[in-house]
Amino acid sequence: MPTDNISSLAVRRAAVIDSDAQALEVARSLAGEFAREASQRDRARRLPLPELERYSQSGLWGITVPREHGGAGVSRATLAEVTAIISAADGSLGQIPQNHYYALEVLRVNGSADQQRRFYARALAGDRFGNALAETGTRTAAERRTRLSAGVDGEWRINGSKFYCTGALYAQWIPTATVDGDGIQRLAIVRRDSPGVEIIDDWSGFGQRVTGSGTVHFNDVAVPVEDVLLLADPAAPPNTIKPLAQIVHAAIDLGIGQAALADAVAFVRERSRPWIDAGVERAADDPLTISEFGRLSIRLEAARALVSRAGRLLDTATASGTAADVAAASIAVAEARALTTEASLAAGTKLFELAGTQATLDHLNLDRHWRNARTHTLHDPVRWKRHAVGNYYLNDIAPGRAGTT
Repeated sequence: MPTDNISSLAVRRAAVIDSDAQALEVARSLAGEFAREASQRDRARRLPLPELERYSQSGLWGITVPREHGGAGVSRATLAEVTAIISAADGSLGQIPQNHYYALEVLRVNGSADQQRRFYARALAGDRFGNALAETGTRTAAERRTRLSAGVDGEWRINGSKFYCTGALYAQWIPTATVDGDGIQRLAIVRRDSPGVEIIDDWSGFGQRVTGSGTVHFNDVAVPVEDVLLLADPAAPPNTIKPLAQIVHAAIDLGIGQAALADAVAFVRERSRPWIDAGVERAADDPLTISEFGRLSIRLEAARALVSRAGRLLDTATASGTAADVAAASIAVAEARALTTEASLAAGTKLFELAGTQATLDHLNLDRHWRNARTHTLHDPVRWKRHAVGNYYLNDIAPGRAGTT
């Protein structure tokens, strides 16, 4: 693959965003650029290397760095809105930094002062953090077989293989989920140019086609002890790591759904023919079509409102750190994920129902919205979101630590 702008640890200089308002302004500006060739990138599986460099150099990848470390420390609601804006332009580009933000949240919650200082500085400079978290062939999605063992001279050694490694292909750093000899899950932040790291561009999903969500192999990879931190401790109090990751996922689905609705509106206004029984001259004047657009718009607006509400509750939990606030935020995010899943899939389907047969022509590539939504919403099952929400309200049971709420 091309390696332009994916240098090892060369000095980089990104813009630094200093407010929520600036983050939203930059996101809207970039979205206009990214949308222009989104369909072509999807059709050709063209890796978005120049777009990603523009994206990370814009400063948007550093917006969750806390203010005490030089970042904007934007609200979780703003992070979600930025993600939805970029995802509406290109669902793949919107997803790629999801695990970058996740890694920065793990640093905030579990990192040492030295780790925060060093890695936040790299994020503000424009470095991209990918991920090597999930594995195939395990009993559950939470199980880890990639081993972290003691080496020599103050180093650990990593051996194992990962898949669904979104963003690793484009990253300077690969945060890697490992298990040490005591069964403790740790996150090793690995330089992507470390000897023994092999990144394979073998993601072949029918949606989110250029996220680079393929394979990473680790063959006796050395990582300094100071670049390893705790990932999960069942005995520790609840924290905001999982709901932060989940609200970004919800925002990706929201953006994809909004893009499908926008394309449906444009097509029906400009190209669709009215159905014979409607007795109108324009498809946009068909009363049943109007009603269906109303139904879909309401669902997406409700999804947007739930994402925004979840962001506000997550801001509260981030500030307080109490178990009750973390549980409330986790449930709010689960509610948002349930509705963004349904709304994004509905938008991708309704586009064709309302636009008509012409919309299925291959060169238009309008099916990418449904393919992207269907692929991304499989990240974790929405049926368990509903279960967590129901258990919380019916039985006063907080979401479990082992799941993805």
